[in-house]
Amino acid sequence: MSFFDSPIGRCPVVREMVLLDETQAECAREHECPPGQVCPLEECFTRVSGRAPDSMEIPATAPATPEARKAAPQKPSSSRR
Repeated sequence: MSFFDSPIGRCPVVREMVLLDETQAECAREHECPPGQVCPLEECFTRVSGRAPDSMEIPATAPATPEARKAAPQKPSSSRR
């Protein structure tokens, strides 16, 4: 059994399911769309490859910079024995 968790959409141009966690340019190369092809899913793709489209994106829970990490409240550590 396999699980597929990337966002997908059906492209009416290529008549296939396409991954939406890639850029539109990456999808066009993968499906061999000709230059200048109007993409009906253009607004559905992410702007940065490997991330969910902005509408589906989950906010980051961990601060990204070392300064933000220092300012973030620390979780108390649980001790198991």
